[in-house]
Amino acid sequence: MTEITLYNTATRSKERFQPIDATDVRMYVCGPTVYDRAHIGNARPVIVFDTLFRLLRHVYGAEHVTYVRNFTDVDDKINATALARKEAGAAGTLEDLIAERTDETIGWYHADMDALGTLRPSQEPRATAFIGQMIAMIEGLIAKGHAYAAEGHVMFRVRSYQDYGALSGRSVDDMIAGARVEVAPYKEDPMDFVLWKPSSDDLPGWDSPWGRGRPGWHIECSAMAFDLLGARFDIHGGGNDLQFPHHENEIAQSKCAGHGFANVWMHNEMLQVEGKKMSKSLGNFFTVRDLLDGNWSGGWNVPGEVIRFVFLSTHYRKPMDWTEAKAREAEATLRKWYRLAATAADDGGPAQPAIDALADDLNTHGALAEVHQLAQAGDARPLRATIKMLGLMGDAVPGWAQEGHAALSHLRDKLFRAREDAMSTKDFSVVDALKAGLSDAGVEIRMSKTDVELLPAEGFDPAKLEALK
Repeated sequence: MTEITLYNTATRSKERFQPIDATDVRMYVCGPTVYDRAHIGNARPVIVFDTLFRLLRHVYGAEHVTYVRNFTDVDDKINATALARKEAGAAGTLEDLIAERTDETIGWYHADMDALGTLRPSQEPRATAFIGQMIAMIEGLIAKGHAYAAEGHVMFRVRSYQDYGALSGRSVDDMIAGARVEVAPYKEDPMDFVLWKPSSDDLPGWDSPWGRGRPGWHIECSAMAFDLLGARFDIHGGGNDLQFPHHENEIAQSKCAGHGFANVWMHNEMLQVEGKKMSKSLGNFFTVRDLLDGNWSGGWNVPGEVIRFVFLSTHYRKPMDWTEAKAREAEATLRKWYRLAATAADDGGPAQPAIDALADDLNTHGALAEVHQLAQAGDARPLRATIKMLGLMGDAVPGWAQEGHAALSHLRDKLFRAREDAMSTKDFSVVDALKAGLSDAGVEIRMSKTDVELLPAEGFDPAKLEALK
């Protein structure tokens, strides 16, 4: 069996992955708060942990891996979005508009992440379906002295957990000195965080021992992970922006509730765009849908497989930079791979060197390098299976990559005949015009004494081939 090593944020070291039960490997990843479209930064953990999910399924068997990624569907941002719709004249109660918004956003999320070649997790719980479990966990924390009720709120008593800060490597006192924390009269300590808070009559709320209210963000993931994966499970993942306070708080409340929680903690680094932090003020803020539909500064429709390729090109623990040049290069590379993959039967297994690269702390860059080797060697069957395993292809070559292939075949024959005529007449004007048109359409031309080969390259535009026919 392939041996997997993963970097564990909790121990700050790479470790051999040893599942609690190899027949029931369990992973939890923090999912989106569903109030708007997912931006490309949100897509990075989705692709990272989808790749890990695929690897675990390959090693342990698909039926032996459970991947849970939640939807946070109760949140102040969701409420604010629904309230803005109501004030703009939308019909229905605020509760109706909140339900409408969350359903709509989850639909968007599924469509966008599907386009990136990601598998649906085994389970996708909504926070609102686990309110009872959250209340029960909070009651247990109060009973053990780790939480207290005050003015309709329930707060977690941070200093009751002596290892608080171990994941992020900070002490409580350092956190207070270096962070802006909410000062409230119902807090015993500035670092105490909310487990439950009151709701007004017009906002979503549930009855509880502390009055009508709704859960804090952190308790949601602890309760859902416990209910669906048990008191101890294998892997917990997310972006490194969640390391503190979200994951730190999850650990504290879960451990104090008596749960072992996750053995391995994994965090991906953040994303930049063209070397700069993504920001609406800089005009470099894009949603996944913006890229797919061409509504971004590049102005072209970026296929989901291309987006995924760019993301996989950088190791998950390194900052990645989305650039148009990388996307163009990725598209050209994928077209070449698909051209070779299309010649193979869909019955092979992924190349072991690529699997070994992934097993080394998800070295996706190394796995792609192995695919390059397969392509150069013309090994179509393992290439096809490997790019499928990497999520870069489904059961067939994607439609966008097939565009222009028939035209290229016709133009290849036309160029070959034109060159034969030119060799006799010594008039190469037709050949030169064809070559210029092909180059302008983003086609790489390879000519030998006996053959002509046309390959889609960077910036390939099938529409420009029409004028050459």
